[in-house]
Amino acid sequence: MNIELQAREIQPQRQTFARVAAHTGDKPASRYLEAMLGAQPAEHFHYKPTWEQGFELYDKRRTAIVMNDWYALRDPRQFYYASWTMARARQQDAMEANYQFVESRQLAQKMSDALRAQVCTVLLPLRHVAFGGNMNNCQICSRGYGTAFTAPAMFHAMDQLGVAQYLTRLGLTLEEPGALEAGRNDWLQVKAWQPLRQYVEDSLVVLDPVELFIAQNLALDGLLYPLLFTQYVDDHLAVKGGTAVAMLTNFIPEWHTESARWIDAVVKVAAAESEHNRTLLSGWYSRYVERAASALAPIAALALGDDAERALADVKTALEARARKAGLDV
Repeated sequence: MNIELQAREIQPQRQTFARVAAHTGDKPASRYLEAMLGAQPAEHFHYKPTWEQGFELYDKRRTAIVMNDWYALRDPRQFYYASWTMARARQQDAMEANYQFVESRQLAQKMSDALRAQVCTVLLPLRHVAFGGNMNNCQICSRGYGTAFTAPAMFHAMDQLGVAQYLTRLGLTLEEPGALEAGRNDWLQVKAWQPLRQYVEDSLVVLDPVELFIAQNLALDGLLYPLLFTQYVDDHLAVKGGTAVAMLTNFIPEWHTESARWIDAVVKVAAAESEHNRTLLSGWYSRYVERAASALAPIAALALGDDAERALADVKTALEARARKAGLDV
């Protein structure tokens, strides 16, 4: 008996989901595009929110920025839930290796008592800044429109929580648990921290999600993280025997550099959309960056002493270059 085998090629009836094809055409799409495009609820809302009855539950009118297509604000990192968690898991493994290295060689204990105390004084109150960043990015996700914009904002909120947790762990490694309470008291009572505390607390009531994005993610974080984790931890502490602190906070500057790609991309696309958007974004940036620089000046002096003014000017110049490259009037 002879058996004749034949191969048949079966063509799929469609290459991707219909909601994705509506934006990209019927062609294979990346997992990022499949997780993001067309996912924003836009109709069939039964009730208006009781706390804000002038708007729908998801409403693009909550911001003064106008976009023809909110899915244009894409994340160049192409983070969706799986890729974001895998990236952070790899970084968590690297940080655990750093902690094992520092603890096995007792590098933290080899720092002088005065240096450990200064590190706690400068860095531990920043746990509260990071928690403010967490709340603000939750607010951006809650009040923003378009999955391309709101989903990475939620990832960013959780990253800010991770920053606060790493700072907590740093404090427990360097000092006794009382160092955390001391950092909280500094945040609430010490004069040098009050301008920054006021900036964070005022940002918590900014209602426009894109304005809040500029105030928190571009203006404040764009100055704070390079100032305190590059100029202070990496450069200033390293020459004084504080390399262990750089290892135990390595995630924070690495995450800031990575997330800056997303922040700059959002600003660049929104500013290029129209003159109206560019004017608004430039005005928000100018207002918040000056206030953030003023709020950070006492902290820079606390951390860097006589070198504070030069360091703050350097990070501000670098941030202005970022904003200019993103299309803002600086």
